[in-house]
Order: sequence, then structure tokens, then C-alpha cells
Amino acid sequence: MTVRTNFMEHNMINGNVSHWWTQIGIPTPRPALDGSLEVDVAIVGGGYTGLWTAYYLKKARPDLRIAILESRFCGFGASGRNGGWLTNTVTGGRLQYVKSHGRDAAERFQLAMNDTVDEVIAVAKREGIDAGIVKGGNLEVAYAPAQLRRLKAMYDSEQTWRGTDWTWLSAEESMARVNVAGTLAGMWHPHTARIHPAQLARGLSRIVEDLGVRIFEGTHVSEIRPREAVTERGTVRAESIVRATEGFTAGIKGLRRELLPMNSSMIVSEPLSVERWKAIGWAGREALGDIAHMYMYAQRTADDRIAFGGRGVPYRWASQTDKDGYTQPVTAGTLRDLMVRFFPVLHDVEIDHLWSGTLGVPRDWASSVGYDPVTGLGHAGGYVGTGVSNTNLAGRTLRDLILGEQTELTDLPWVDHYVRKWEPEPLRWIATKVIYGAYGAADRHEYRGKPRTSKLATLADIVSGRIHQR
Repeated sequence: MTVRTNFMEHNMINGNVSHWWTQIGIPTPRPALDGSLEVDVAIVGGGYTGLWTAYYLKKARPDLRIAILESRFCGFGASGRNGGWLTNTVTGGRLQYVKSHGRDAAERFQLAMNDTVDEVIAVAKREGIDAGIVKGGNLEVAYAPAQLRRLKAMYDSEQTWRGTDWTWLSAEESMARVNVAGTLAGMWHPHTARIHPAQLARGLSRIVEDLGVRIFEGTHVSEIRPREAVTERGTVRAESIVRATEGFTAGIKGLRRELLPMNSSMIVSEPLSVERWKAIGWAGREALGDIAHMYMYAQRTADDRIAFGGRGVPYRWASQTDKDGYTQPVTAGTLRDLMVRFFPVLHDVEIDHLWSGTLGVPRDWASSVGYDPVTGLGHAGGYVGTGVSNTNLAGRTLRDLILGEQTELTDLPWVDHYVRKWEPEPLRWIATKVIYGAYGAADRHEYRGKPRTSKLATLADIVSGRIHQR
């Protein structure tokens, strides 16, 4: 079923950073840096990575002088725009680490991610951060024959690993959780929680400031050098400089090809009636995903809306980022059509908000964290959309690396993981056009009943570097 609405007549908000920030109020920026400064640790980027790193460093060493330098305001980027999935995903998949570090190391990484989900929940509770957290697990559904084959293959593979904890669900069992039309089967695991992204970002920034961390907003770092972060307002010198810029890394001198700024878009519905929720179910507040190549992600929000995400324009020429979340209005129609395909009872639903966010994609699609004590340079990022949890693990790992401590965290296989740079333009723009065009075509073929994964998707996996994840 395809039903479109004139979104602008409904006064749909487009951009304004995100629904999450619009809902709780975009904050008044803190004062900017006013002249050069010397601290012990300077963190470039006020998203989850920077905030968690500052939090754990201050908790471990209250005497440390720490400054966060943020271009806009804390949580402006992906941390305040994401789908609200606090999940245990090992970004890029575990298989690559079996080859480089062995199976035990890959499994330890998975178990650490499971613990990370609970760590975020525990810190939010302990620090009084109301982020609307509900640990309802992750439900993945298949609604086409080719998807069903991939789902079953994924389930069989996951059963061979410790800590994955997936449960297979028949069509009826899956639809009893969330009534997705045409579901053929589903699988669920408990290690995921729904959150309100902006509330978590706002709460973390408040906590670290209370701990004594200095936060400078409206302060763009143009260059990072050993023990220096350069801004037009002054240079910050520190024994340790942490790059926590994720999808905005390309805006720093010399780092344009480090991470590809991939764009993901979201819509949020109007609040739904009790009758509609009876038809849909979703009482467990599971994070909902599918096995399509142009995958979607969704949650039932605390105020009973559906927040529904997927790809709009995946990549902008020369690593450009969006303007405060604004995206092409046609994207709202595309995402709404898919949401109605999932839930036909929403055929006349209104969309209240459309926005986009930028996430960082490494060339091998695997996130990394590292620190060089010789130069004092540290980094974390490349989360490819799983940063709500990965940022917390990165923050704790950077704490240990900066303090010179050898721990179970510093021994995880993503530490000092080397990733080659992305190709220069126009190659990466052409490649992303080809990749996502192929994924879209593959999904269309599969929706028409194709029983096996399209060769177009396999080709796109090879070109993108994601073949090891399948």
C-alpha cells in the first residue's frame, strides 16, 4: 500500500537538528573558547564519545584538567539525531577479528558489548539521567523469501557464538511482539534498549560539567596536532588530545578521507491512538529492524509515536554534511511508505518531523579506538550507526589508554585497529551511488518474491568492503 500526504500542508518540521532536540528544546550554547588554553586532556567533539571519555577520566582522576571543544553544542551531531538504539552490535562484525586476533578475542568483544548496554543503563540511573530507557531487546523481521533465507543463515551463525543470545521466532511469535505485515519469521535478543538520544546527551553534558570538565561550544577545531588543538579562537595545548568527531571528521585539516560521512534519515509519526497500538502491539518497546539491504530501524517512543529511520541521500559530494538536519522532503514520503507497508493501520498517519544525521563510516566498516602516548593523540569513531553503545565502551577504553593502564578493555581487538583511507573524489561519490543503487534494486527484486539474495547486493557488498559482514 502506498499512500502519500502533502507533508508541508501538515506543517511537518524538516530539520531543526532532530525531533529529539525539538521535543526537549535546543539548548542555548555554552560560551565559546576565548583565547589559548592549557589543560591535561583536550577532547575535540561534544557528542557521546567525548562526553563519555570526559566522564570516565574525571571519575578516575578528579584532578585532571579536561576541556571539551564542540563546534555547535553537545549532542548536535549523531548523538542527538540517532534512532535511539542502545545495542550490543560489534560494528563491522566479529568475523574479521577472528582472522586478526582469534575467536576468543572476538567473543570477548561481543561480551564486552553486552556489558556496555547495561553500563549505560546503570550510569543513567546512578546519575539521575532520565533518557526514557526501556530494555526491550532487538527484534529483526523478515517479510520476503530472500530475507527469510538470510535471517535463518544469520541465526544459525549467531548460535555458534557466546553472548549473542538470539531466539528464533515463528511468524506468529514475531507478530505477537510487533505486528509487521507479512512477517515470515523473526529473531530477538535481550541486549538492546530504547533511549531518547537528546536526553542522554543533555544529561551527560550536565554531569561532566558538574564534575569540573570545561565545555566550550561554538568552537570549531580546524586542525589537530600532537598535543595541540587549533581553533580560530585560540590553541588548546594538552598532554592528550582526543579526536571524537565521528561523521564530522572530514572538516578537520588532513582528515578528509579518514571517515566517510554517511547520512541516515528519520521520520517520527504523530502520537498514535490506543486503537492503533492494539493493532500494532509493540508492548515490549523492542528496537525493530529488518534484513533488507537498505535496512530500516525503528522504536516506539516514550510518548507513543513511531520513530522510523532509513537511508535518504546516503552521501553528499566531497563529504558535505547536512544543514542542521534538513533533508529532501521526498525522503519523508519514502520512509512513510515503508512504515505503512510495515503497519497498514497507519495508512492515514501524519508525519510530524523529518531530519537527517551524519555517521562516520571507515573503509572497512569497523569502528576503532586508539591512543599514541608518544604524540598524545587519541581517537575513537567509525561507529556506522551503532554509536549509542560503542561510544561508552570507547570512553572507558580511552580512559585506560590515556592513564597508561593495561586492562581487559585495552586488550579488545578494536584497539589500534588500522583502517586505510577512503578513495578521493569523484571515486567515493560514484562508489556510494553505485552501492546504494544496487542495494535498492536488490531489495525491489526481493520484494517481488525473488527467493535468494540478489547478486546486485553481493556486488555492492564487495565494492563497499562489507563482504566480511554477510
